[in-house]
Amino acid sequence: MKLQQLRYIVEIERQSLNVSEAAEALYTSQPGVSKQIRMLEDELGIAIFERSGKRFTGVTEPGRMAIDTAQRILREAENLKRACSEFVSGESGRLVLATTHTQARYVLPTVVRDFMNKHPEIKLEMHQGNPLQIADWVAAGQADIGIATEALDQASKLISFPVQQWSHCVIVPQDHPLQTGGALTLATLARYPLITYDTAFAGRSRINRAFEKADLQPNIALTALDADVIKTYVSLGLGLGIIAKLAFDPARDTGLVALDAAHLFESNTTRLAVRRDSYLRRFDYDFIELFAPQLDRRSIEMTLQGSGESWQL
Repeated sequence: MKLQQLRYIVEIERQSLNVSEAAEALYTSQPGVSKQIRMLEDELGIAIFERSGKRFTGVTEPGRMAIDTAQRILREAENLKRACSEFVSGESGRLVLATTHTQARYVLPTVVRDFMNKHPEIKLEMHQGNPLQIADWVAAGQADIGIATEALDQASKLISFPVQQWSHCVIVPQDHPLQTGGALTLATLARYPLITYDTAFAGRSRINRAFEKADLQPNIALTALDADVIKTYVSLGLGLGIIAKLAFDPARDTGLVALDAAHLFESNTTRLAVRRDSYLRRFDYDFIELFAPQLDRRSIEMTLQGSGESWQL
């Protein structure tokens, strides 16, 4: 049994049983993958995949066990490499961070700057995506740390920590009538075209839920993946924007005004997540502590080992 054979069966499942795509992802040939799968099945004495002719059509019951075990073995092999690399390479390596546009644009710049100043030899990669993508990347080992508001606490392979609470605001052009109309209400907002986040982003579910509870139907005229796009279209007079309050900068967002909406929508919690079975290196802990000083290394280690407290803000 070889680690490469285990990588093949894991990748085939990840590619929805498409051997050609698995071979391409692993930079090898389809016949080579197929041959190694047959050899592994012969050695184990089971069929891992169900077949129709030469095509894989499903995963057998013992195959499910084999793939789950292979994933654990590959993760532990990766952890071994990461642990040994700290001793061999010292202050060098790569940290892959997965996060949303809002976090990358408005929250993380100073954290990244301080981290890079402290660890100039570490290569930092930042992947931006929606919360479900971020959870998948961390769960698959394609990212070391994930930061988002949604999805991370729902992924069984991850442990997530609440790190920050934030609220929404409503942005309007300068001199808009709502600036002098007193406290905002949902009924008032429902009379205007609204521009806000796509359904997977930045607390959008809480926006929807607030209108539903009030038995109101908002006029969502436009949705976008990030606050900068929303602000652009508000500036053009296409509607009122609902964005994360942390994404509004009065010094930069000239021509716009932010109106408090904390009383209209539930607060949101930004979470940081890592894989349950991951080995965190010293510089991983350093990045986490720069981003969330309340998460000290000892507490994180205890949580990963299953003996820590349940984290709350």
